[in-house]
Amino acid sequence: MTLTAPIAPGEPTQGPAASHAGFLGVVMLDTRFPRLPGDIGHPDAFGVPTSLRVVKGAWPDKVVQSGAGLRAGRVVPAFVFVVRAMERDGAKAITTSCGFLVLLQKELQSAVKVPVVTSSLLQLPGLLVSQPRVGVLTISSGKLGVEHLRAAGVPRERLKDVVVQGVDAAGEFATAILGNRETMDTEKAGAEVVAAAVALKKREPALSDVVLECTNMPPYRQAIEAATGLKTWALTDDDRLLRPWRGN
Repeated sequence: MTLTAPIAPGEPTQGPAASHAGFLGVVMLDTRFPRLPGDIGHPDAFGVPTSLRVVKGAWPDKVVQSGAGLRAGRVVPAFVFVVRAMERDGAKAITTSCGFLVLLQKELQSAVKVPVVTSSLLQLPGLLVSQPRVGVLTISSGKLGVEHLRAAGVPRERLKDVVVQGVDAAGEFATAILGNRETMDTEKAGAEVVAAAVALKKREPALSDVVLECTNMPPYRQAIEAATGLKTWALTDDDRLLRPWRGN
């Protein structure tokens, strides 16, 4: 099935009651591809009042980079501006739509007082406490490196215990997203994400948990779990983002 993005490039969207006092802020890249249910860019992803705000010019290929590449894209000040604006407007917590922005975790958190969780990769340290090895499924294994894992808080001595697997770089999923296309064959893209998870499990049969770095992967998490038996982890599982609505 080929879908066209229902949102115009750069157009802000809001989840239910996002205009009321207190919301979860989602800093969005400037994208055009479709957002399926479960995707971080879908207004109902978290089930709490949400405001999605786009950083103009922050295209996927500018952000799925090394630290040097990210800063060369000259988009960092714009991310800081957006998170500060969200806090002023009433955000209770803030996240982002790209796992590679873990490189800006310290910078964005220092810009505001509310909790900032830039990436699902920030769940790795906690998982490594109870697991000997943890998998990561990413849109680009060639770009996701040690600096991203260290920025996520993975201890240097545990880096070898994080097993990274990427999707096919020439496939539908990667090219539609990184190429910022307006359409995507979601069935083909989903099959590629599942195939990458199967390859990960084949490499490391003892793995029990996998973190979905890419926020566009959660729509396929049920299929991943059914095909591999792996427990998937996404940004929507991070309690730090939902705690303001749980009253604890």
